[in-house]
Amino acid sequence: MNTRFTTSSAELTELMNLRSILNLPKGTEHFVSDLHGEFEAFQHVLRNGSGSIKEKIAVAFQNKLTTDEQNELAFLIYYPEEVLDEIKQQMISTEEINIWQKETIQLLIELVRFSSTKYTRSKVRKSLPPAQAYLIEELLYQDASDYNKQDYYEQILSDIILFKQADTFIIGLSYTIQRLVVDHLHVVGDIYDRGPSPDKIMETLIQHHSVDIQWGNHDIIWLGAFAGSHLCMTTVIRICARYNNLSIIEDSYGINLRPLLSLAENYYDDNPAFRPKEAKDSELTDKERRQITQIHQAIAMMQFKLELQWIDRRPEYAMEKRALLRHIDYKTETIYLNGKTYPLENTCFHTVNPEAPDLLLPEEKKVLKQLMHAFQHSEKLKRHLDFLIKKGSMYLCYNNNLLIHGCMPLTEDGQFQSLTLHDQYYQGKALLDFFEEAVRTAYEQPDSHQDFYTDTLWYLWCGEYSSLFGKDEMTTFERYFIKDKATHVENKNPYYRLRNCPTVCQNILTEFGLSETDSHIINGHTPVKEINGENPIKAEGKLIVIDGGFSKPYQQTTGIAGYTLIYNSYGMQLVAHQPFTSKKEALKNRQDIISTKRLVDRVVKRKRVKETNIGAQLLKMIDELNKK
Repeated sequence: MNTRFTTSSAELTELMNLRSILNLPKGTEHFVSDLHGEFEAFQHVLRNGSGSIKEKIAVAFQNKLTTDEQNELAFLIYYPEEVLDEIKQQMISTEEINIWQKETIQLLIELVRFSSTKYTRSKVRKSLPPAQAYLIEELLYQDASDYNKQDYYEQILSDIILFKQADTFIIGLSYTIQRLVVDHLHVVGDIYDRGPSPDKIMETLIQHHSVDIQWGNHDIIWLGAFAGSHLCMTTVIRICARYNNLSIIEDSYGINLRPLLSLAENYYDDNPAFRPKEAKDSELTDKERRQITQIHQAIAMMQFKLELQWIDRRPEYAMEKRALLRHIDYKTETIYLNGKTYPLENTCFHTVNPEAPDLLLPEEKKVLKQLMHAFQHSEKLKRHLDFLIKKGSMYLCYNNNLLIHGCMPLTEDGQFQSLTLHDQYYQGKALLDFFEEAVRTAYEQPDSHQDFYTDTLWYLWCGEYSSLFGKDEMTTFERYFIKDKATHVENKNPYYRLRNCPTVCQNILTEFGLSETDSHIINGHTPVKEINGENPIKAEGKLIVIDGGFSKPYQQTTGIAGYTLIYNSYGMQLVAHQPFTSKKEALKNRQDIISTKRLVDRVVKRKRVKETNIGAQLLKMIDELNKK
C-alpha cells in the first residue's frame, strides 16, 4: 500500500477511522418474509429482534435480575409507551414512581452500553433520540472509577426526574436498544394481501433505520396496479374481497369502491363460492357480507375477461391454456379442461358474452377507469409503493447470501429454465434482471397500461417461469367453479424438489457470483410444513426457507407461525415461532412469542465489517482517500 499521503489532517483522520471500522464485528441482520398484512405479529417480531433482545438482557443481567424482572424489562423495551402507563398506574406515590424511573434509566443505559460494544461512538450517537443524545452519551460513557464526576452523573439523573423527562428518556432508550440489537432488516417478500394492515407495515418500514425488500408475488400485483395494469388492479381488489379486507383499499388508501358496488348490485346476487373468508371474531352484518360477495363476483369476472385480452395480446408468454372462459359451454354450464368435461357450480356469468367472452360491458369499462384513476391518485398508496420500488428488488446479493422471494426457475435436470421473448433468451441471473427491468420500466410509465413491460408484471404474478410464482399455472378459476379438486392442482417448478441438492444450490449461487463456502440461498414464499416433519434448512445448509408464516390461514397446515433468521458475527440462527395472538394479549399476560432457535452454521472466525457489503463500500472510500 502507498503510505505517502498528501491529504489533509482531516482526510487522514477519516482514513484511519474507516480502516479501523473494517475490524469491528459485523452488525446483526434480521430476515423476515411473507408478512401478509399481519402488522401486530410483524411488529412484535421486529421489536423483540426474534428473541435477540431477551438474549441481550439475559447475558447483561444474569446475576442482577430475576427471570420475571428480565421479562418485564424486555416488554418495556418492546412497548415502552404502553408499559410505562401500566406501571405508573400501579404505583401509589410520586416518590415510588421516581425511584422506579431512576433505576429503570440506569438499567437501560447499561443495556445500551452492552448492546453497542461492536459499534463506533458515532454510530451509537446516531441511534440515540436527538433531543436527549448529549445527556445519554454522558451517562453512557461514565466511568465508575472517576470519583470527580460522580456528583455530575447523579445530578443528570436527578434533573431528568425533576424536570419530568424520565418517560421521554425511557422511551428513547428503549427504541435505541431495538435499533442497536438489529443493525439491518431484510424483508424477503409479500408484505401485501390476506392480512388487514399492510399499510401499517409499510409505514413501519419507511421509518426503519436500515432495510431492504425483495419483491414477492403479492407485492408485484400492487405495483402492477399502480403502474396501470387493470388486470393487476382487479386481482388486488379480488383478493381483498376474498379475505374481507376491502377496508385496506377504501379506508387505508382512500380508494372509492362505490361505483364497483353499484355495478355488482346490478348484476350479482349471493353466491357461496364468493363469500369472504372471515375471522372468528368477525362482526360483518348480513348486508355487508352480501355486498362483499357481490363485489367479489363482479371484480373476479372482470379479471377473467381481462385475462383473455392479456393472453391474446401477449402470445409470447404462452398462456393460452388459461383462456378458460372460451372453454365453457354456457348452455350446459360445463367446461372442457385437460381432455375432460367438468360441471360448473356457483356460476356467475351474467356479464359474459358467450360469443366474445373477453368483451367488457360499457359499465365495467367505466368502473375500471374510475378505479384506476383512484388507485393512481392515492397519495398514501403512491408513497408506500414508491418506497417499495426504491428499497426493493427481484433479488439481492448481500453479505455472501442470495435473497430471492420465490425460486430460480429450473428444468427437470437442474439447468436454468430459458424464457424466450422477442428472439432473446433469458435464464438464470439474466432472467431475474429482465424481470426487474420490466418492473421498474412499467412503474416509471404508469400511463402505458397495456405495454409489454406492464403486462410482464401480470406474468410475474402467475406465469410458469416467474421467479415469484414458481408453478405451472394458477388455478383461481377452477377453485371458484369446479368441485373436482384434481383441477385445483398447481404443479411446482422443479426448483422446489431440486433445492434439496447441494450441487444445484451451489450452481445457483455461482450464477450470482457467490462462491464462498458460507454462502446461502434465502427464500420465502412457500410455507414449511413442520407439522409433517419438513425441514426449512435444505441442501446441507446451503438453502434456508423463512416463510414467516404470519398469515393466519397457513398456520393450521404448517403447525407453526413460520420462521425468521438472525445472522450476526458468530453465524446464523433460524428462529421458529408459535402463533402470535395479539398485542393486547401479549401485554396483558407479558407473554412473548414462543420461539425456538436452531443453529444453521457457526463461523470458525468471527466475521468482521471488512467481509460485508458495507466493508466493500468502505474499502472503495479508503482507496479514494489513498489516491489523493
